[in-house]
Amino acid sequence: MTEIFSIALIWSTIRLSTPLILAALGGMFSERSGVINIALEGMMLAGAFAAASVTHAVGNPFVGVLAGMAAGLVIALIHAVACINYKADQVVTGTAINILMIGMPAFLSGAFFLSSGSTPQIPKENLIALTPMAIAFVLILITLATWYALYKTPFGLRLRSVGENPEAADAAGVRVARMRYVGVLLSGVLAGVAGAYISIGQSSLFTRNMTSGRGFIALAALIFGKWRPVQTMLACLLFGLTEAVTIQMQGVVKLPSGEDIPVQFIHMVPYLLTIIVLAGFIGSSRPPKAIGIPYQKER
Repeated sequence: MTEIFSIALIWSTIRLSTPLILAALGGMFSERSGVINIALEGMMLAGAFAAASVTHAVGNPFVGVLAGMAAGLVIALIHAVACINYKADQVVTGTAINILMIGMPAFLSGAFFLSSGSTPQIPKENLIALTPMAIAFVLILITLATWYALYKTPFGLRLRSVGENPEAADAAGVRVARMRYVGVLLSGVLAGVAGAYISIGQSSLFTRNMTSGRGFIALAALIFGKWRPVQTMLACLLFGLTEAVTIQMQGVVKLPSGEDIPVQFIHMVPYLLTIIVLAGFIGSSRPPKAIGIPYQKER
């Protein structure tokens, strides 16, 4: 067991939790404003593809991250227009975006790079190079900034008010549609950064569906954390720890017969934890009261 629980496990947990924390905090802005964001997975895929493609083209990972942010913003804008302007079902719209972004990057990759499976390999010197300690500092800073923005600023008060009682917020002079747009677009930016980190931080190229459900795990962490920044970050760290342990378990933990546990079963652990969390805690977590309910201003 000492081979599993080591200092390397801590660094691996931080590395694997990074995209979850960024996506979950992004989803928090959207859902606190009253818009369900099932589309986090699609936004992450868009950010991952854009970051890998642009970094390959220009050789600068920071430009790639900006491209990932822009891609996430564009997908978030589509979600916002459909849900806020046209009052579309937010779950259906998010699901449609996720399905679209499973195929769209592959189509664009085939058009640009003549390979629908992946983008070209990016040289190591053109990838994001941050130590686990630096990543941890950045994540804590972003989490605290999110907490401060939500609970200590007029912006946060308005954002939370339109997610709890948009009628009262509107009567107080808050522009509900504008605040919801801001919340959804912020979620797209952070999800785009999360996707960029996966493709040019954890990896060195984009591959089809490389987020592997992390957007949904981030949503589960958001529910587990009761839509609060610090608790959500801790929930993401729990999921990251689970994934890190599954990696460490490969070839170390064996069946009573002495054979290795099939790797497929080990890879199931983070997703089983997601199901358990959703089944066990979704009833005890109180979401924003107006979440998922389109707002129609009375004339």
